[in-house]
Amino acid sequence: MGIFKKKEETPVAAVAKTTDEAVLKTDKVVSPKTASILLRPVISEKATFANSLNQYVFAVNNKANKVEIKKAIKAVYGVMPQAVNVINELGKNVRVGRRFGKRKNTKKAIVTLKKGDSITIYEGI
Repeated sequence: MGIFKKKEETPVAAVAKTTDEAVLKTDKVVSPKTASILLRPVISEKATFANSLNQYVFAVNNKANKVEIKKAIKAVYGVMPQAVNVINELGKNVRVGRRFGKRKNTKKAIVTLKKGDSITIYEGI
């Protein structure tokens, strides 16, 4: 019976990936202040349509201004924005049971780039 026999192990050649795809793009060093300005890209139907017009939408820190946002885009993505528009969104009043509360306020930045420039924000999706 072959139930209690030892299996003969055949050596399998280990293949190591040494391609550039395995190495993450961590060459850029960004200061902590710059990293705290851009929170995340906004991914919605309206923001995706704006990408075809060379406009990109980001959720940004509530205390950031247009100049700081422009410098952060330059530092993180390596392209200089042509214009930055800012939208302040007030948080909605909500109720959970008998308790009333308020969602937090948010700020979005619409970054317009020059005609030939682009940003790849859909890499990890």
